[in-house]
Amino acid sequence: MAMEAAPHNPGDPMTVDLTITSPEQMRELGRRLAKLLRAGDLVMLSGELGAGKTTLTRGLGEGLGVRGAVTSPTFVIARVHPSLGDGPPLVHVDAYRLSGGLDEMEDLDLDVSLPESVIVVEWGEGKVEELTEERLQVVIHRAVGDTTDEVRHVTVTGLGERWATADLSVLSA
Repeated sequence: MAMEAAPHNPGDPMTVDLTITSPEQMRELGRRLAKLLRAGDLVMLSGELGAGKTTLTRGLGEGLGVRGAVTSPTFVIARVHPSLGDGPPLVHVDAYRLSGGLDEMEDLDLDVSLPESVIVVEWGEGKVEELTEERLQVVIHRAVGDTTDEVRHVTVTGLGERWATADLSVLSA
């Protein structure tokens, strides 16, 4: 994985740019990301259909050691993957059809406490930002059009105090 890291001002969001060349690398990025996460963290995933959001989340689930196959929760809106150990559960949300943001999520009666979970939200732009100013934003860009190109450009940005001192450079190790 290639990475460029800009000089960091403590008041600015921490950003890392990565180039991913295969689905396995995307899963590995998820596994690395999992090592940085703890209960109460919100990860917002953005990217076109087929960009690799669910593949990244699958790796994240592996890294967190949760139960169940991570698949796209498009039709159920949210899936809870309990931890197989003593880590936090993973709540995987597809906000594509949620109009009211995470208030609506509370109504889903997920048998889980959001502050005690790691929450990954696909299609969350404009819907979940009010939840917390502290979040990890992951934007996945891929070539559009009729292409089989596996190359993805991933930008990971840590927002808020929670991420101000996090070493995101470990994602490119």
